[in-house]
Amino acid sequence: MGLGFSQYEARAYVGLLGAEPMTGYALANATGIPQPKVYETLRRLRARGVVAALDGEPSRFVAVPASQVLASLEDEFAERLAGAQHELAQRQPPPADDIRVLRAATNWQVIERRVVEVIDSAQRHVYVSVNCADLQAIGSAIQRADGRAVACDVLHFGKPIVALRHGRTVGHDSTRGVVYRRHQARHLAVVGDGLHVVWALAEDGSHWQSVYGADQLLAALAKGYIRHDIYVQQIWYDFHDVLAERYGPGMQHLVRELSGQVPEGRAAGTRRRGQSAV
Repeated sequence: MGLGFSQYEARAYVGLLGAEPMTGYALANATGIPQPKVYETLRRLRARGVVAALDGEPSRFVAVPASQVLASLEDEFAERLAGAQHELAQRQPPPADDIRVLRAATNWQVIERRVVEVIDSAQRHVYVSVNCADLQAIGSAIQRADGRAVACDVLHFGKPIVALRHGRTVGHDSTRGVVYRRHQARHLAVVGDGLHVVWALAEDGSHWQSVYGADQLLAALAKGYIRHDIYVQQIWYDFHDVLAERYGPGMQHLVRELSGQVPEGRAAGTRRRGQSAV
């Protein structure tokens, strides 16, 4: 039916395929097509060239081999597609601005399915930043990618979700044990082969919004976001004591400075030693 056949046409063709020549009456009994509809259905199938009638009385019908039908459908579609491309090129003026088309989803099951598809289709490299509750399907997809020798860089919040042979997992340790104002927020960012991307956020922890698609610009943005977060976590791991003393556990003071809130004891215009006034 997905190839353009009606329900009765699909039943009739499949019922005849690989079977002995059948009368319309026998085909109706075998397929459940109502008797008044079966001969009209066979007539349409003969017109499309997928069913042939044998000489004799009563008429008996056979199915054209599937390989021949599919090849014919492919040729017809290619011809229609070429004609459409030609007419659209003539009728559609070039757009003033380039338009990027992305899909959106708010259902977690849909988002999760898109993420798994991106990871399963990756051939070279996968970047993942994940902070959500249900990680079984995503973790399994990452494990399959690792089994295909796809390099995986995974940033996780909480416990590690996979053990990798062809990549690395990095914990978001700088925020571990620290409660921020929006600590309940959940997010998910995945990039496959620098092209396929899913970016999702649940600000309240349960109501998701997302964009996904094949877009190099969005993929570069998401990949940069994941990579720089991994860099920060590596710096935190290597210089934990220094950073905790300077910015506090969880680097809260740094967050305040970025949002324009200067910590107590530091004037807005005070420079650290060695910092230029320029």
